[in-house]
Amino acid sequence: SADGASVFFRTPADGDTVSTPVRIEFGADEMAIVKAGVAAEHSGHHHLLVDTGLPDPTLPIPADANHIHFGDGSTSTEISLDPGEHTLQLLLGDHLHIPHDPPVSSEVITITVE
Repeated sequence: SADGASVFFRTPADGDTVSTPVRIEFGADEMAIVKAGVAAEHSGHHHLLVDTGLPDPTLPIPADANHIHFGDGSTSTEISLDPGEHTLQLLLGDHLHIPHDPPVSSEVITITVE
């Protein structure tokens, strides 16, 4: 990963109370956002981690309800979440869905769904 690389949430913010579907917008600094399969230096695509921790950094990021892939290069989504408290985190994956070295991940944020 590039020096100073980071990913972050544009919306929602940590501590927000939201309704479902939840509109989520991702940002990135010092890394190009590209589609999965594109092997370019200092690039990758977003993965949204919902109510889970970071996966093994040496393996491809799982694809399930807690690890949502954005291999199309998108930087926003709407997801349905049950009412209650949820944690969200972003993790950038390379062309093979493997986290960069060092990993490029956001802070964990907590939201409450009404």
